[in-house]
Amino acid sequence: MGHIIFLRHGQAKNNTERILAGRTEGVPLTDVGIKQAEHTAQLLEHMNVSAIYSSPIQRAKHTAEIVGKHNSLDVTIDDRLIELDMGKFTGVPYDEIFTSHGNVFMKFYNGELEIAHNGVETFSEVKKRVLGIVDHVIEKHPDENVVLVTHMDPIKAMLSTIVDLSPTNLFELIIENASLNLFREKDRKFSLSGLNVMHPSRFDLR
Repeated sequence: MGHIIFLRHGQAKNNTERILAGRTEGVPLTDVGIKQAEHTAQLLEHMNVSAIYSSPIQRAKHTAEIVGKHNSLDVTIDDRLIELDMGKFTGVPYDEIFTSHGNVFMKFYNGELEIAHNGVETFSEVKKRVLGIVDHVIEKHPDENVVLVTHMDPIKAMLSTIVDLSPTNLFELIIENASLNLFREKDRKFSLSGLNVMHPSRFDLR
C-alpha cells in the first residue's frame, strides 16, 4: 500500500492578482508562496517520500525543488501534471472573464461545449492525463509514497474520480496553495486519506 500525494504549488503572482495564468511562463511564487512550500517540505519529511514529480510550469517546479531539496530527492518533470490550458482566457483577469462569459469554471466542470470552443482543455482531458501519470507512478514506485506537484484542477480531477462531486461542489472546493492531498492506493483502488493538509499555522481557527 502506498500514497499518491498531490501537492498544489505555493502562492504565485497570478493568485494574488486574480489572473488566469494557465500555462503562461514567468509567473513566479510570491515570498509567501516560498514560505508555504518550505513549511510543506517540513511536513513531507515525516511521510517517507521516495520520489517527486512536477508540472513543468515555474510556480510548480519551484515548489517541487524546495520540497526536493528539503527531502534530498531529485525532481522529475512530467507534462501530464501541467496546468490547465486556458485557451483564449489565458492571461485574462477572472472578473473580466466572468463578466463576458459567465462562470466558465462551472461550464468547465459541467463539460459544456463552450469551453472547448474557446480552446480550453476539457475536464475529461485533464482527468485522462492525470490518471495516466498516476498509473505510471504506481507501476514505477509500487507501494511507495510519491509526491506529484501540480495545480488546482489536476488535483480536482483526481479527487473527482474517487469522490462523487457535483460541478457546484468542484467549483466551490478550493485546493489551498501548498496543501497536500493524499490518496491511498492498494491494488489500483484509491481512497482519500487527506484533503488540504497544511502546516497548522495555515488554518484560521480564531
